[in-house]
Amino acid sequence: MRGWRKISGRRSGSVLDSRKTGVPKGPADTVPRSGIGAQRLAPAVGPEGPDAVKTPADPVAVRRDAAPSPHRGVRSLLERIRVRRPRPAVGVLVSAGIIVLVLGWAAAPRVFAGGDPRSGVPSEKFQEPGAEHWFGTDNLGRDLYTRVVHGAGLSLTATVLAVAIGLVAGSLLGLLSGVVGGTVDTVLMRGVDVLLSIPELLMSLALVTVLGFGTGNVALAVGVALIARFARVMRAEVLRVRGAPYVEAAYASGVRWYVVLVRHVLRNAYAPVAALTAVEFGLAVLAVSSLSFLGYGAAPPTPEWGSLISEGRNYLATAWWLTTLPGLVIVALVLATQRLGRALAGEGLR
Repeated sequence: MRGWRKISGRRSGSVLDSRKTGVPKGPADTVPRSGIGAQRLAPAVGPEGPDAVKTPADPVAVRRDAAPSPHRGVRSLLERIRVRRPRPAVGVLVSAGIIVLVLGWAAAPRVFAGGDPRSGVPSEKFQEPGAEHWFGTDNLGRDLYTRVVHGAGLSLTATVLAVAIGLVAGSLLGLLSGVVGGTVDTVLMRGVDVLLSIPELLMSLALVTVLGFGTGNVALAVGVALIARFARVMRAEVLRVRGAPYVEAAYASGVRWYVVLVRHVLRNAYAPVAALTAVEFGLAVLAVSSLSFLGYGAAPPTPEWGSLISEGRNYLATAWWLTTLPGLVIVALVLATQRLGRALAGEGLR
């Protein structure tokens, strides 16, 4: 320990100073008994002799060379080989179930409700929701659940027709505007901007006033109001895909323009439009029901979701279920389509 004290007592602390003052006799006198800090500070004396200066030991290397814990190795191996599969969220599954149920109502209403939606029993009017009448009865004794189920077909038919009109017309306008460009693009997009500046429900109301009453006119009015959104999204996607290397390579290889347009441009630009279709479907349900509530839809006693709410508003104080339960069905369907549309748009199944 005399050599170690002699080295550490000098201010310079270098190995060369220790050789001037006297070299320790052996490794036992130069290296402390234990500790990583001692290995870092003490000069290493090996079999080459005391004049050979070695690099101090690295504590990281010492820990790396140490034998790893068997539990740590197994745990890291399991983390590396673990395959994480995305699980659909509960919200997406519930939304899909609601949409499938409502589509089943529209496709086969007799399976879910076998009664007559237009006739009722006057002695059973204004019965509250229960085991016999799930949604209660109205002022004429008609089962409200049966009317909601049978009204799904008419409401969803108008909604599908409206979305189809907006999808086809808007996609064609956006595709033409994005492919041709120039003056055609400028004129079409200025018209789309005008349509976007008008609220959709207000435009639908103005159109259905001109066209007249009826479910078909309501669907046409709502579909025209949806054209602008589809046109804008389709044009943006066509402009993005049009400059892709594979599109330019197809043109350079001599493929005809319409083949490139359908096989490469339209095929790769339609994913956001499909997500927008799911979102706009819910908004179209709301718009069709709103126009039906105002009296522009099917004439009574034909059941339609908007007209059911309109008929029950006169009995809010005594029969709350006449407006609340059909309204909850509309809200559930709109929220389900919105959630599914967001999942398709890229948020994932969260």
